Amino acid sequence: MSQDARLRAVCLAGPSDAGKTSLVEELVERLATDGRVATVKSIHHDIEIDTPGSDTHRHRTAGAETVVGITPTLTFDITTRGKRDPPEPDGDALFESDDPEGRALASTLERLARRGYDTVLVEGFAESPLPTILVGTRAPAAVGGPIVGRGEDPVEDLVETIRSLDGLEGVTDDRSSDDPDD
Repeated sequence: MSQDARLRAVCLAGPSDAGKTSLVEELVERLATDGRVATVKSIHHDIEIDTPGSDTHRHRTAGAETVVGITPTLTFDITTRGKRDPPEPDGDALFESDDPEGRALASTLERLARRGYDTVLVEGFAESPLPTILVGTRAPAAVGGPIVGRGEDPVEDLVETIRSLDGLEGVTDDRSSDDPDD
């Protein structure tokens, strides 16, 4: 990524059933016309996302830390390190965090930036220092980042706000290099 094309990330914070997921859907649709968009969803309880008994589930339960599944139309990876045991960021942390949830988010954003994503919409992780769109009745004091919009703002205004955000410092896209020998 060039200096002016660093990963932009924004958090959508609000209570359950406030409309965060619906807003994420609208934002993704519009932002995807500009470049690659990824989403991160904070889930507060354990769920099984892999079918018990499937080959990928068997690989993971046998002890693989990461399992990658490739189908004719989808590629997915499942890594055993969640919020309770997040990996440490590879380089300079995108933001400092003393709690495992914050480290998990920082590490995830690093990986997405290195994969060449332009924008990440983060649903949840309200305590992160990311620019935040408040959805519903969440109190401004309950979020860790600067408030850059509200869920009731027109979607096009929110899209323009996200497009205008400075990219995150401290991580680069591994696919690009100024060194012609790479």
